[in-house]
Amino acid sequence: MEISESNVRMLIGKLSLLKKEIQKVIVGQDVVIEEMLIALMAGGHCLLEGVPGLAKTLMVRTMSQALDLSFRRIQFTPDLMPTDILGTEILEEDHVTGKRFFKFNKGPIFANIILADEINRTPPKTQSALLEAMQEFEVTYGGQTYPLDKPFFILATQNPIEQAGTYPLPEAQLDRFLLYVKIGYPSAAEEIAVLSSTTGKKKNKVEAVIGSEDIIQLQSLVRDVSISDDMVAYVSELIRATRPDTTAYAYVKEWVRWGAGPRAGQALILTAKARALFNGRYAVIPEDIHTMAYPVLRHRILMNFKAEAEQVSADRVTEELIKVVVKPQWK
Repeated sequence: MEISESNVRMLIGKLSLLKKEIQKVIVGQDVVIEEMLIALMAGGHCLLEGVPGLAKTLMVRTMSQALDLSFRRIQFTPDLMPTDILGTEILEEDHVTGKRFFKFNKGPIFANIILADEINRTPPKTQSALLEAMQEFEVTYGGQTYPLDKPFFILATQNPIEQAGTYPLPEAQLDRFLLYVKIGYPSAAEEIAVLSSTTGKKKNKVEAVIGSEDIIQLQSLVRDVSISDDMVAYVSELIRATRPDTTAYAYVKEWVRWGAGPRAGQALILTAKARALFNGRYAVIPEDIHTMAYPVLRHRILMNFKAEAEQVSADRVTEELIKVVVKPQWK
């Protein structure tokens, strides 16, 4: 589907409006908001991690209010079952014929935006109920496959795994998230603004500024953003350098248990394209790749015990690799 230049500019303008609507309620966290929007534009899902009280849930709910899309919130708890997410079959009776039949009642997963709140407070069995929906954009139950409405976007929040009552997400589940975004504490000025704005009577109203058709067009536009062959080769080299068995860097062999797979490269290119479009550009530049490498790789590089003992994070590995992996002559 061809989109005119004027429509492209209009869609990019709506992205700016969307960010402004979210900022009516959320103070600071500009990078986090941008990464959430990039994940939406790239057609992927986003995992937000931070300690309780950093407005993770409020951020997602505010974003959903600014989007003219259906929204459902699923509170993950230790006793949550897969059917509480996907839905279940119930026995009904045809009042005319008297025959009984099973009818599938759709669960909360059947919405455009899903807030999977505190996803790591439920066991892996229930967490894995999201796998097919996240990858295939459909749900299979009782031998029948039910497509999900598009756009389909899961925003999951989790508390740091060191906290009590949490279950680490399996690597296969983590890999389904396009981006892993960490939320930190606000600055002193931002915290004062938060305290002032949330303890009075005035409440800012968030308006829906963009709809499903616009988002689908944006997701299509992202794939049209230009990236040079040299940059694609650089992304491949960066991803391969994270793997202990193929890397040329001693510290990767020393700290990393498992490196990133090809899906990481796909995610990095797509999010770099989305970031370029978000900033009004139609071609990827090195800054796009370097900026998005951190949220793309931090959940796809599995650190070993030595790294954990020395408090070496996946972000540290990414930072070092960006410094040393040979870059092409950017054109």
